[in-house]
Amino acid sequence: PGPASASGLVTGSGRDCVLLQEDFLAHRGRPHVYLQRIQLNNPTERVAALQTVGPTAGPAPKAFTSTLEKVGDHQFLLYSGRSPPFPTGLVHLLVVAAKKLVNRLQVAPKTQLDETVLWVVHVSGPLNPQVLKSKAGKELKVLQDLARKEMLELLEMPAAELLQDHQRLWAQLFSPGVEMKKITDAHTPSGLTVNLTLYYMLSCSPAPLLSPDLSHRERDQMESTLNYEDHCFSGHATMHAGNLWPGRLSSIQQILQLWDLWRLTLQKRGCKGLVRAGAPGILQGMVLSFGGLQFTENHLQFQADPDVLHNSYALHGIRYKNDHINLAVLADPEGKPYLHVSVESRGQLVKIYACEAGCLDEPVELTSAPQGHTFSVMVTQPITPLLYISTDLTHLQDLRHTLHLKAILAHDEHMAQQDPGLPFLFWFSVASLITLFHLFLFKLIYNEYCGPGAKPLFRSKEDPSV
Repeated sequence: PGPASASGLVTGSGRDCVLLQEDFLAHRGRPHVYLQRIQLNNPTERVAALQTVGPTAGPAPKAFTSTLEKVGDHQFLLYSGRSPPFPTGLVHLLVVAAKKLVNRLQVAPKTQLDETVLWVVHVSGPLNPQVLKSKAGKELKVLQDLARKEMLELLEMPAAELLQDHQRLWAQLFSPGVEMKKITDAHTPSGLTVNLTLYYMLSCSPAPLLSPDLSHRERDQMESTLNYEDHCFSGHATMHAGNLWPGRLSSIQQILQLWDLWRLTLQKRGCKGLVRAGAPGILQGMVLSFGGLQFTENHLQFQADPDVLHNSYALHGIRYKNDHINLAVLADPEGKPYLHVSVESRGQLVKIYACEAGCLDEPVELTSAPQGHTFSVMVTQPITPLLYISTDLTHLQDLRHTLHLKAILAHDEHMAQQDPGLPFLFWFSVASLITLFHLFLFKLIYNEYCGPGAKPLFRSKEDPSV
């Protein structure tokens, strides 16, 4: 069994074309459901005929058996079989339920036909061929029952509702994210690269939290996992890690390899709980890692490298104590960076406070005011996080006494120290050239007046030429 395809369009005019559009998508909230949308637009004066190939009641592929299931007013095809052996010798049992499609579609003149083909795919775990005969019947029956149940449920729903649900879940999943505002160097990934990477990683990740079959207890457990601060993301920011934000991915194999790399990176950097939560947790970890945000036991800290704040970007939807925090690195008209923080309240009101590097000033209470809050970029010696966010006001007030700093500088003062001017070698070369020039000039003067055959500097009175 495979996606339906179309051929044999018949039109009555050479000037107009019958337009065929096909979209094949995997439903975001239903991991076993696939939808194929077929849209036919016939602008001609004659009927357009469309020949379809599968899923129809024709013969099934060699490795599969097919039956036509009829339940009430609904009909669908049920394919059962097994996959080819993998290199390890193991096989998988597969059951595919597909909405029956007629062999021939006709589109009236000046009209459009919309058809949605539903697929439900259930796959068993890997099985050893030696025990396949004893387990195949029982395993297939379980998979067939699951496929039948889900297909009947889907057939009761309008196709448009399924598509809207799919789009809504993607929008809900993508509410956190990274927004690139201004890029001033070639080492920072573009907004397109960042969002494509996020999309690919989410597409590879299961999202059990979005499943309609999830119980309230399971949902609460996953929500608590997402809200648990843990120590994610430890280490330096990944913004300039080119292998994590590649500019181009040209194959599915590369996407899967990148997914494995991201999962491993997040797991090793204190984000195991978020990875277990599936797609929402992986997105949260990627957003935290991009800017160098890290949760500790008592606060959330922004520990970006102060030397790379020349780019402007925003991190949206960071989960913290049931609220969402938005953090942006922006630049004022003079090009000096500053931090902008806003809060989106998502439940019971909880007071959240923030203070900039060193926490010398009294922490500021963050509110959901539209204008948000701004903080100067201060750099400490030794380097500490640029911003602290916490629900514990006393903790932030005590923090200033535990950092043991030597100095706190404004960002421009710090950068001036980091870039003292032209290198020593340049000035040494200039000084050497000046010295050599003066030595050469001195030698010329010496040879002129003191060297062999030099003219006397003063002439005596006895000189007959006087």
